[in-house]
Amino acid sequence: MTDRESKIAVVTGAGSGIGRAVAVELLRAGWSVTLTGRRAQRLDDTAALAPEGDFLAVRTDVAQPEQVAALFAATVDRFGRVDLLFNNAGTFGPGGVAVEDLPYEAWRHVVDTNLNGAFLCAQAAYRQMKEQDPQGGRIINNGSIAAHTPRPHSAPYTATKHALTGLTKSLSLDGRPYNIAVGQIDIGNAATDMTARMQAGALQANGEVAPEPVMDVADVARTVRHMAELPLEANVQFATVLATAMPYVGRG
Repeated sequence: MTDRESKIAVVTGAGSGIGRAVAVELLRAGWSVTLTGRRAQRLDDTAALAPEGDFLAVRTDVAQPEQVAALFAATVDRFGRVDLLFNNAGTFGPGGVAVEDLPYEAWRHVVDTNLNGAFLCAQAAYRQMKEQDPQGGRIINNGSIAAHTPRPHSAPYTATKHALTGLTKSLSLDGRPYNIAVGQIDIGNAATDMTARMQAGALQANGEVAPEPVMDVADVARTVRHMAELPLEANVQFATVLATAMPYVGRG
């Protein structure tokens, strides 16, 4: 990224986990960052980890179109443009529930957050990036290992992450005329609150419960920053970053 380029990022789900780690990494690297999530206090806690950073905290439910519109309006009002969207907000949904017992409301909540929310944020970013001067920007969607292969009892999460891959490809193609680069990072077993239970034991495809290795979430954040700071002429279309020994390649 050259000195003449702005460095303005929007990070969704910035109140915890991967979103927090990425937001802090960008702030420490000199980006101005809009932190967004559903809990204002958690956004403030994230910002406190990079006290010298230039940030804006906007409480947002990404599944609500009017709130997403307000998020991007606030970002442009404060910083003037958007150069990066890290589309990270997501939820796994109820764990351990067989598909035949899954309430529709639980399915809908995961779809609304993981897929509809990602689309709404990408759409808002796309509109801004297309119209701003200089034109263009980058969108990085947070996929998952589940974008490739499921865990047991994960139908809503897995379905949305597979769909996110299609959204990434479509946005990447449609963004070409406007200098909008779109890529996806698929993450496996980063050490966050969401994955803490895996170290104690996670259900495997053969019915066994086994502990799984995790990796430092900071390694994910550095990967996202690398993707973000490429010139727009270059794009990491898909990146997979995972704990080396997690059960994935060769089924473990």
